[in-house]
Amino acid sequence: MKTVLVFKTSVLGKGHVRTLKPLLNQLIDKNGHWNFDLEDCDNILRVETQHVRAQNISTLLEKNGFSCEELH
Repeated sequence: MKTVLVFKTSVLGKGHVRTLKPLLNQLIDKNGHWNFDLEDCDNILRVETQHVRAQNISTLLEKNGFSCEELH
């Protein structure tokens, strides 16, 4: 069963997304999916996954210089 995780981030543009793409692809399982909504005021990251925890995603973004807060 897939879980949908939603995060508020400081990712500001396509250049940032390109930087994070290989890292997120490596973290998210094959059956998972992720995308950013950069038109939203909170620069939303939405992740569909079966196995990855929210903390792992937050840590990945924070280690790469971005803020990342899970929304409930």
